Amino acid sequence: MDDQIIVPGEWQNVDVTKEPPKGFFNNFSTHIIDFIQTLVVFGAIFALIYWQIAQPHRVSGNSMFPNFHNSDLIITDKLSYKFGDPQKGDIVVFENPRNNADHFIKRVIALPGDSIKVESEKVFVNGQLVEEVYLPDFVPTLPKGFLTEGVPIKAGDNQYYVFGDNREHSSDSREWGPIGKEKIIGKAFIRYWPIKGAGILKTCCPINF
Repeated sequence: MDDQIIVPGEWQNVDVTKEPPKGFFNNFSTHIIDFIQTLVVFGAIFALIYWQIAQPHRVSGNSMFPNFHNSDLIITDKLSYKFGDPQKGDIVVFENPRNNADHFIKRVIALPGDSIKVESEKVFVNGQLVEEVYLPDFVPTLPKGFLTEGVPIKAGDNQYYVFGDNREHSSDSREWGPIGKEKIIGKAFIRYWPIKGAGILKTCCPINF
């Protein structure tokens, strides 16, 4: 059968059988089903983003002061480290080595294969002084239980040493050692609160790092 062409002005010649109008409850149930389907789609998209691409975090505490403050809101990029590795100076979010339910935010100081040492209130990586330009002047880095004064330690395969910027008030690799890449959730990417400090977070790699 040939397709029928409907020409404007000849609508009256076309025989259209009208369906009886649907009742109120039929219309209502249709809208409810459509709404639920929309929620499911949006929920699936949100779950994909949350688990694979990005995740919101709230900074709790002052271990990264003055670069981050208590209650700062950030977005963590979870995708980059699926295709690459953390670099020195990166600000990372990871599982607390002592309690996986908690998340920490720190700065990467040493990479797998690096030798790290704390001596005379300063940090040395591979024998070179780390010039930490992201810290205020005269911020001492003191040894703790794992990294002791003047004793170099070499990071193993897949091991990263991470420090808080607020060295005197930070629980970090000096205390409990390196973290594995599998513990790293992602890279701090965007700060969206407070508005005054909102924007993309730039990695600040110091000289001779």
